[in-house]
Amino acid sequence: MRFLQAAFLTTTLLGTSCLVSPALAQDQQTLADIRQELTVLYVDIQRLKRELSTTGGVSSSATVGSSVLDRVGAIETSLQQLTAQTEQLEYRINRIVADGTNRIGDLEFRLVELEGGDIGALGETTTLGGEEALAAGGAPVGDQGVSPGGGELAVGEQADFDTAQQDLEEGAYQLAAEKFAIFTQSYPGSPLAPEADFNRGKALDGLGDTREAARAYLASFTGDANGATAPKALFELGAALGRLGQVDQACITLSEVGVRFPGGDMVSPATVEMAALGCP
Repeated sequence: MRFLQAAFLTTTLLGTSCLVSPALAQDQQTLADIRQELTVLYVDIQRLKRELSTTGGVSSSATVGSSVLDRVGAIETSLQQLTAQTEQLEYRINRIVADGTNRIGDLEFRLVELEGGDIGALGETTTLGGEEALAAGGAPVGDQGVSPGGGELAVGEQADFDTAQQDLEEGAYQLAAEKFAIFTQSYPGSPLAPEADFNRGKALDGLGDTREAARAYLASFTGDANGATAPKALFELGAALGRLGQVDQACITLSEVGVRFPGGDMVSPATVEMAALGCP
């Protein structure tokens, strides 16, 4: 619980601006605006549910005079087409549910913050669509455990990620930071999103923008707290907080690395960093 409170306090200390949106728009957002966003999200889900409803206009391509083999072939072809369409729609809905759940979690945090509630009492965000979404094949955000490249990707998604990654490796930090920010906006709910946010943080660190880098590391960790990128994102967040002078929050965050990922590769660096900061 101390870590969750620290993470929320970190967000407050770093500013309430959205991770990839202009700070001014976030600062001017009112309670009514947030509630309106929630309404729009639920309307979008209702539209998706209507897409799953049948129109009753199904017709068979096999004629009465066709042979048995012809009719079986026509049925098989229709079944393959329907299966492909169903899989595409299921993937689309799962992506939207994941993105919508993340957005609702952010809105809940901002609502509590605006109304003066207890941020530390916030629990895990309910998956958009509820238990029905989980039964249909969706996974709760943060429990997906999808490693980079391990999930189904949209057309051009991997190429866009690789292009930004190449800029980062070549030291073109400004260009890399911009491309990774565009990536997370263009592919919401992507299995590559946690790594994209982490790499954006590294690019911003390369530019000397520690505050924005910390926001990116926080986004990476909260995007998939159990994924492959989570340990290093948590470590980099703690180290960035230390560089920003938020020593208490840095110590709490760094100590959480060993608690959440015992025996992991980032435990030793976190211990060294805590010693350098004089953590108890």
